Amino acid sequence: MKETAGAAGRAMAQLGKAAGLAIASYLFAALILFTAVVTLLVVGAAVLPETVLLLRRTAGLKRRLVADWSGVPVPEAYAPLTGGVRARVRTALDDPGTWRDLRWLTAHFVYGCALMYVAIPLCILGLLVDGFWCGLLRQRAVALPLLDRLADLDAAWSRALLLPSPKAQRNADLAERVEELTLTRAGAVAAHGAELRRIERDLHDGTQARLVALSMRVGLARRAYDKDPVAARKLLDDAQEQAEEALTELRHVVRGIHPPILTDRGLLGAVRALAAGSGLDVTVTARGVEDAAGQAVRAPAAVEAAAYFVVAEALTNAAKHSGADRATVELFREGGVLGIAVRDEGRGGAEGGAGGGTGAGGGTGLLGMRRRVAALDGTLTVTSPTGGPTVIEVELPCAW
Repeated sequence: MKETAGAAGRAMAQLGKAAGLAIASYLFAALILFTAVVTLLVVGAAVLPETVLLLRRTAGLKRRLVADWSGVPVPEAYAPLTGGVRARVRTALDDPGTWRDLRWLTAHFVYGCALMYVAIPLCILGLLVDGFWCGLLRQRAVALPLLDRLADLDAAWSRALLLPSPKAQRNADLAERVEELTLTRAGAVAAHGAELRRIERDLHDGTQARLVALSMRVGLARRAYDKDPVAARKLLDDAQEQAEEALTELRHVVRGIHPPILTDRGLLGAVRALAAGSGLDVTVTARGVEDAAGQAVRAPAAVEAAAYFVVAEALTNAAKHSGADRATVELFREGGVLGIAVRDEGRGGAEGGAGGGTGAGGGTGLLGMRRRVAALDGTLTVTSPTGGPTVIEVELPCAW
């Protein structure tokens, strides 16, 4: 009995929400008419996009109600209302989603109220005929299936009216993709700019300073060569040492652009070298990144460099900030994806900034990794509850 009453109550609630939204649709239609006739003349067209946004939210509410009842989501596809007033008005009027929502709004006022008007007598009849308890039994036999059917009809009709056309869905997906790529490009440009500034700083503070000192030593040696050959030889020896130091500095800068170890050993060998020098007890596992003969299966250079720097940043920050004494690194290849998973057993809280786990390098470590991965259209996921562990998972698309 309780299950029957509960099921009937859920169906009535669904139909009641539909009826309430239908009445709201009637009022909203009046608002749209007011906007079209009055505000366009008095206030101007600027209010139209805001009204369309309200219409989208109303249709979105119905989509959620239909998804809750049927268990199947109803997708939406709208053109973004961006730019100036004129562009927003033009987009609102040209977007097929606006007219689709208006069509649903008009139809829903009719069938939403009609279904509720049918449902109310059914419910009363099921409860009153032959007494209350008998009514419940009759409700199980007659009213409940009909109430469910009415709620199903409301969901089916709403889904049919609100579903975007395939073309509109493609256009919306394309617009979303363009927006995502725009953000990715901005992040890549920022990361590139930061990398250029780092290289300039390293060259200015390190290599350039040593080359200037080297030039001065050579000049002094040339002047002293005829008068004091011994002092000149000492200056030349100093100049040679400084030349070697400058070369070391230059190699360090170049290594930051593309680590030579990647060329020499491949990604797996380079990651093992990182693990050995990280200061943590790091276990490296690999799957699919070597062939049967143990030779590295090479990914594109940009992908390998991004993977290398992600692992390097993650292990560095784990050693500095997480408080962990061990970590694991997993490399794997699945189809056209290079996957990386770095896990430390530290205190966690990486997303919270400095003092967290892997990648929490003063709040910039994770941001740098995200930008580097996003530039290659990859994904980075961080799981770092307080108390740990911290897991960074990266997927980089590539052709093998």
